[in-house]
Amino acid sequence: MSKLANKVAVITGGSGAIGSATAKLFLEEGAKVILVDLNEDALKKVTSDLNSPDVKFVTADVTKAGDVQKYAQYAVDTFGKVDIFFNNAGIEGVVKPITEYPEDVFDKVISVNVKGVWLGLKYVLPVMNDGGSIINTSSVAGLEGTANMTAYITSKHAVIGLTRTIALEAAPRGIRVNSVHPSPVDNRMMRSLEDGFVPGAGEAAKKSFEEAIPLKRYATNEDIAKGVLFLASDDSKFITGTKLVIDGGMTMA
Repeated sequence: MSKLANKVAVITGGSGAIGSATAKLFLEEGAKVILVDLNEDALKKVTSDLNSPDVKFVTADVTKAGDVQKYAQYAVDTFGKVDIFFNNAGIEGVVKPITEYPEDVFDKVISVNVKGVWLGLKYVLPVMNDGGSIINTSSVAGLEGTANMTAYITSKHAVIGLTRTIALEAAPRGIRVNSVHPSPVDNRMMRSLEDGFVPGAGEAAKKSFEEAIPLKRYATNEDIAKGVLFLASDDSKFITGTKLVIDGGMTMA
């Protein structure tokens, strides 16, 4: 039986690599899916590639309260309810020491990665079905420090605090709230970070990252999507307020 039969899911960052991989898996498991992102052309392409009547999209800036209210209401208007919220939109910022880190970039990262998650929780919870599941995207960066990434590290630590707090607030309604913590994932974001750490020699940076992972490889987008599926489904119905670390053993030490 499909794990998400008759469920409606909202995915922010829906045109990104992890968001679109998760949408594909959710559709295969019987869910109806609303994709949310800022880039309409990218959303159109992902929706076309998924090629299903059960996926729709809405453009929104996750840092704007009006846009967040819009996508929450769009989900209800389109499919009648919300059972699953993958609160996934995020950006990486730049790789710079704190003394050189641009303030405007710091503000943007915090706005998307923290305020965007907060606004999603604020406006999706009221329209969400009791017994639903919320999955917030953090990172292994939320579990430890990395030099020269103050904005991203700060933002992903903050997601843990939001997850734990809202897990308590949502528990009386049977809504579970958990976070996922990917290691480096083989997608566009890591290409950007690799080049930031070793400009012009991203492949060398990738090899260095892989050596720090006991399983000696990056995660795939599908690896993360499968973890999100677990938290979205009834397989995890007694799990809330916790961290699912999907990192090939990277943070076990």
